[in-house]
Amino acid sequence: MSMDPGLVVEAAEVTDVPLASANSRARLVWLRLRAMKRFWIGLTVLVLMVLWAFVGPAFSQWSITHIDVYNLDMGPTSRHWFGTNELGQDLYAQVMHGLQKSLVIGLVAGILCTALSAVIGAVTGYIGGITDRVVTWFIDLFLVLPSFFLLVICYPVFHGSWIILTFFLALTGWMVMAQTVRMQTRALREREFVKAARYMGFGTWQVVRRHVIPNVISLLIIDASLNVGAMILSETALSFFGFGVQAPDVSLGTLLDGGWTSATTRPWLFVFPAGALIVLLLSINLIGDALRDALDPTSGANRD
Repeated sequence: MSMDPGLVVEAAEVTDVPLASANSRARLVWLRLRAMKRFWIGLTVLVLMVLWAFVGPAFSQWSITHIDVYNLDMGPTSRHWFGTNELGQDLYAQVMHGLQKSLVIGLVAGILCTALSAVIGAVTGYIGGITDRVVTWFIDLFLVLPSFFLLVICYPVFHGSWIILTFFLALTGWMVMAQTVRMQTRALREREFVKAARYMGFGTWQVVRRHVIPNVISLLIIDASLNVGAMILSETALSFFGFGVQAPDVSLGTLLDGGWTSATTRPWLFVFPAGALIVLLLSINLIGDALRDALDPTSGANRD
């Protein structure tokens, strides 16, 4: 079977032009980000919190299991910067460990959630037909079911395992972005460079990987940045209600659960974990907001 020379030339050009275009677009996005104060504020705060969570414990004289029997349920002092709980455990060490666990869960679950959205949305949108209809039906079904209650129902499965909890969080958060990617893919499927790639014999995954996902990467970057914050908040809520991380392990949710009843009498037990959570989410949202404006100037990139 002979090929149309025009399609061959067009397909050959596709391999070079998008690369140059992607490089120039990445540079343009970086120039926009570099001019945004909120991006640098968010990034600086996030980096400092990550260093505090993962490097800070190495410089602390207290561990999360160490008990100071002479300072039970004490407020902040020079010995215990964030005070101690009723068992005499150092709250500063516990907040660092809890922040570390929440960051790992949020980062892994957020990125995995976006990856699922990209693959499922792009493949089903590209293939179409019965596969597209079946997957869309399942997406619509899961969208009408509150993800929080799904996680509560599945709690016996991941009870005691934060690793399984991480994957469950990702499996309940990919549907909305998958629908968006699917619609974008259906439009891209009719573009000339995709038709040329199909005509040249490229398989479904090759077309999706080389031509579809690069064209929706800006949406995926924004989604990943926002998903990290959303997954941290979901883990915190589940742990707060007793359906997430379990003792003796520690997360920000378990610390809030143990301290909220004493918010007025022993405020340090609640204020410090809550403050760490608020600052963390605020920094992630600032980065996500800046990325959205840098990738889509019409959304308000000139606010800084």
